[in-house]
Amino acid sequence: MNIVKPAALLVAATALLAGSTVAATAAAGPTGGYHPDGTRVTSLQQTADEVLGKDQKALSVSADKVAYDGLDVTKAPQGTFSAQDLACDYGHLCMIVKGTKFDFYKCQTWTVSNWTGDGPFTNNQTPGTVARFYNKDGSERWSSTAYQAGTATWDPIYSLRPC
Repeated sequence: MNIVKPAALLVAATALLAGSTVAATAAAGPTGGYHPDGTRVTSLQQTADEVLGKDQKALSVSADKVAYDGLDVTKAPQGTFSAQDLACDYGHLCMIVKGTKFDFYKCQTWTVSNWTGDGPFTNNQTPGTVARFYNKDGSERWSSTAYQAGTATWDPIYSLRPC
């Protein structure tokens, strides 16, 4: 299985969102810190930097969204809701893992880490498109054929391929 570099970036992001976001916020201080180039660093910016590593750069970063080639990462809305409430554009595979919304729209294999717990997902890709979720050894754990929405158990997912 060919695992692409952006996938490794999700490992760091998910780890940060699972427990290190507080540390990142504390390090930045209440008003944020600054990159050496003088730009302001927010908690989400720090998370994006960790997600993207040294090889990838975000296409755009704002206070509430990190966008890069094939994936948008945002904080999920507060509260409890079902997969049917999960906004997911046509042609996309969306899910919430540990309070973070992942919106995949590029066909490639993504490596992820620390995906645990349950969360809603919506496979809103073209009808019949199969999203596959994999175990650590690369074997398929489960799949979803578009259109499908529901709740998934992420314990543990190590990689996924939206198409």
